[in-house]
Amino acid sequence: MSELRIKIAEAFLPLEGPHRYIGAHGGRGSAKSHYFGERWLRENVAEKLDVVCLRETLKSLEFSVKKLLESKIQTYNAGAYFDVQDRRILTTRGGVTIFEGMQNHTADSIKSLEGFDRAMFEEAQAATDKSLTLLRPTIRKPGSQMWFAWNPDQASDPIDKLLRGDQPPPDSAVVEVNYMDNPWLPDELRAEMEYDRGRDPDKYAHVWLGKYRQNSEARVFKNWRIEEFDTDPAWILRQGADWGFSIDPSVLVQCAIVGRTLYVIHEAYRVGCEVDFLPQLFGTVPESERWPTTADSARPETISYMQRHGFPKMLAAIKGARSLEEGVSFLQSFDIVVHPRCLHAIEELRAYSYETDPLTGQILPKLADKDNHVIDSLRYACEGARRAMMGRGKAPDFSTSAASGARL
Repeated sequence: MSELRIKIAEAFLPLEGPHRYIGAHGGRGSAKSHYFGERWLRENVAEKLDVVCLRETLKSLEFSVKKLLESKIQTYNAGAYFDVQDRRILTTRGGVTIFEGMQNHTADSIKSLEGFDRAMFEEAQAATDKSLTLLRPTIRKPGSQMWFAWNPDQASDPIDKLLRGDQPPPDSAVVEVNYMDNPWLPDELRAEMEYDRGRDPDKYAHVWLGKYRQNSEARVFKNWRIEEFDTDPAWILRQGADWGFSIDPSVLVQCAIVGRTLYVIHEAYRVGCEVDFLPQLFGTVPESERWPTTADSARPETISYMQRHGFPKMLAAIKGARSLEEGVSFLQSFDIVVHPRCLHAIEELRAYSYETDPLTGQILPKLADKDNHVIDSLRYACEGARRAMMGRGKAPDFSTSAASGARL
């Protein structure tokens, strides 16, 4: 069909060719489904093919890829080559495309697909190991192919273990594609992406960049975003320090509280930093010697050393019952804006979580003691402000269940 001209985004070009396994994974707006829909159109116009379009669960054709294929036929004015019926699509070349759910198949029923040329698996992140084990040896016709499109969920998902693991099957072509690889991204989708990028970095990473899902309910901080900003000379700068050495980092964080916004301005972070080099490390944060610093009280000798080596305004944090929980709740009461240069702050805000029951997966009202060195420093930096607000009766309500992970 010489008049059929379909442009292929550059990111999908490695998939072109007669590979047995063809996969595209990534976030929303990447045009994965559109690529496979248009490839289906190109191939079925050119030759006789029998194709099965699969999802793990297919309760009705309304949730299949059938509507997408129909739209491609219409968009490219290819109706003369297809007979679209209620439950299948026939081609003038003699081929047929059907739509099924893998969950409905058994070892015996799957044999009906042995003569098919293509298996097109949408939403493959939901595919079970049983389904892939049944499907792979079934699509056995010479030259047959299996196409998989998915938005990654967990690294342990069977499709990721199969096509993104250490030993993918022979003759596999797999690409990662995201919205920035789609030259035809609609303005409406771009606006949705920008909103998530500005307000919820974890959601943005999973939904739009195709990263594995974080346990969003267990996440401690959802009230933050990454954004460039300039420091106002009128701001009062607050600093907090945490100590480490062998495997834990020594950290200094500089921040400012402006109304209901907490700005994270600078950080210093190093694993294995000798005490002698701490002043130099902390000195990488602009004007850090001029502003008071509240430091972890577990190392009074280190605080004394820093006071005598350029940080005379360093004080020990005051710890007590529930100081951790109350400090975290205080941070949750703000909109937190993190400057992009504070890479470790960003990493910890994404990862810091409540513990979960290893047997049930239930979120527990207990903060996990990991991914928290920058967070601890941020708590110490804001300790004075928190105590002052409590003294004036303006402290946030700490009675809310910590395990909810909600903004308090």
